[in-house]
Amino acid sequence: MRLGRGVLLAALLFAGPAFAQPHNLVLFVADALRSQIVDETTAPDLQAVRRDGVDFRNSHSLFPTVTTANASVIATGHRLGDTGNFGNTLYVGEGFADGALLAALENDATLGHMNARFEGNYLNEDSLLAAARAQGFQTAVLGKLGPAAIQDVTARDGTATLVFDDSTGRPGGFPLPADVIAAIKAAGLPDKPPGREENARQGDWKTPGTMITNKAQQDWFVAVAREVLLPRFKATGKPFVIIFWSRDPDGTQHNQGDSLNQLVPGVNGPTSLAAIRNASDDLGALRKALADQGLAGATNVVVTADHGVSVTSKASQTSYAATLAYPDVAPGQLPPGFPAIDLAKALDLPLFDARGAALKPEAGQHPRGGALLGGDPKAPTIILAPNGGAEHIYLPGPDTKVLAQRIVAHLTTQDYVGALFVRDDLGPIPGALPLSKVGLTGAARTPTPAITISFRSFSTGCDRPEVCGAEVADTDLSQGQGIHGALSRQDTHNFMAAIGPDFKAGFVDPAPVSNADLAITLAKVLEIDLKAKGKATGRVLGEALEADGKPRKFKARSLTSKPAANGFTTRLDYQLVGKTPYFDAAGAPDRTIGMKP
Repeated sequence: MRLGRGVLLAALLFAGPAFAQPHNLVLFVADALRSQIVDETTAPDLQAVRRDGVDFRNSHSLFPTVTTANASVIATGHRLGDTGNFGNTLYVGEGFADGALLAALENDATLGHMNARFEGNYLNEDSLLAAARAQGFQTAVLGKLGPAAIQDVTARDGTATLVFDDSTGRPGGFPLPADVIAAIKAAGLPDKPPGREENARQGDWKTPGTMITNKAQQDWFVAVAREVLLPRFKATGKPFVIIFWSRDPDGTQHNQGDSLNQLVPGVNGPTSLAAIRNASDDLGALRKALADQGLAGATNVVVTADHGVSVTSKASQTSYAATLAYPDVAPGQLPPGFPAIDLAKALDLPLFDARGAALKPEAGQHPRGGALLGGDPKAPTIILAPNGGAEHIYLPGPDTKVLAQRIVAHLTTQDYVGALFVRDDLGPIPGALPLSKVGLTGAARTPTPAITISFRSFSTGCDRPEVCGAEVADTDLSQGQGIHGALSRQDTHNFMAAIGPDFKAGFVDPAPVSNADLAITLAKVLEIDLKAKGKATGRVLGEALEADGKPRKFKARSLTSKPAANGFTTRLDYQLVGKTPYFDAAGAPDRTIGMKP
């Protein structure tokens, strides 16, 4: 009997493994989790994924090693030169909300303003989550305010990707479909997550910060995933992508009160260790929920951290700012905004806060959240955007080459500077390397910094400097609390691992990998068409996949700037897989953790 053409076509379309439904994905981001801190004792469920699946031992966060920057990388598979998300705080130029020149991106409303300012999608790239939902995947993201929404930054009306973050159920939160809200209530859950409450208490230099983790809030996100999303997604029979962004250990490490004004124990005290365990337990609960729903065998679980973490140091012997007295800063320590105070003094320029209010450091005033230098705060000569262990300096005016040279010359004299990078069109400048060498140039829509500082880092004395690293930082956190941002190995060496049907089992990957590789790899695994505008992309981690498995060759390289007048140089240590770069650390070896001898 001959088959009709329609019957034959249907048989061809639905027969054989080549037309099997794509697997599911759970991408778990443990914010600020160091690779070397994870073991069977500190984080058993995280360690289980690394042990039983793929251990990405040679892993990398991208510089600046801060949250929204790496959130944009995780979302799109592009380095920051393409996404333009150069930091948690960045210069946005004219035309932004309320006339602001600086934007802090860990805020849903601010992200909406960013899209409005920059052609509807400030990242200028499609995200993995957006591409997945366009191809019929069910998509959801849960967790930390800011980076959660960045994963599908244009999905803001509640009809596409489901977004659950700190603002869910509150004014300004993303809407949810009525049936999802009903399912949350039917599961016996509140319609909004708990606030951080005590976990959000930062303290000050006289008062310790929090002694508890973010468990209550994260338990709600886990419960929503377990009781609402997984049953809902399973019932449709369609593949899904869920991203879970765990605020812990980051939020707790920042605010922890175990180490007031002391570098030890720093982020290795009991509160920080409890936060690491909290994230690990959440991962374990999600994996158990997948198993309970019969979904584990068809779901890849990929774990990463946006960056590592250090302990904040406020020490300097060269800073003018540290010689002044401030009511909210410990005597002799660096205040928030110290680079701006020092530059204003060195260049004899008026100093303003980010909103344009004049400041007098000699009277105990200092910037917070950014600074403007110059005669007119509405048209400043210099703009500084603090990002913890990194600082972006913008020069919005014309003819800035000479000014950039003066700024770099000053910075090379400061003991808190670890490494310096300058926009390519301003250099070469002795003591600094080009921004392009660390992936900070590309097709970005947002303004590119003129100069970027990576602050000095050092070990507090343990046998694993990455675990007990400290760094100078421009932050309102106190000395002893957690920080990150620098291009040094305690911040770049993030935790990464994967387990599931498309990944090898019990495999240790020696090749360098980074957050920029994840979206590219997962699009390949899930057969998602992830289009690119810019060229600063990661690579497919084929060596870790069952369908490929071929080892990747890699090599280590170093690049050193010309010396400044005082001999200061910036050296960059990096690795290459083909033409894909991985940045280990940068700076003078005695000012940066992780530099090769």
